[in-house]
Amino acid sequence: MVRKRVIVTGIVQGVFFRDSCRTAAMAEGVTGWVRNLPDGAVEAVFEGEPEAVDRLVGWSRQGPPAARVDGVRTHDEPPEGIAGFEVLPTPRGRV
Repeated sequence: MVRKRVIVTGIVQGVFFRDSCRTAAMAEGVTGWVRNLPDGAVEAVFEGEPEAVDRLVGWSRQGPPAARVDGVRTHDEPPEGIAGFEVLPTPRGRV
């Protein structure tokens, strides 16, 4: 089990990125969450088997058809044992 946090920049809000990400994660059996950030980026956490998480990170580099991904930053984190995959609300304040 691995966990990766990704920050995706570009035109990634208002293009069904979060819902498409949830669908892709569920198809891969990956748990975690995704949310819009106030600065226009999208943040996601993926937990699962290393190969499945890597596929989700790869998916994030392109996103859904209407997205234009300019960059993806990834950070390894210790797994927390998240159940399911959620679309979270945008956090308030600074990122």
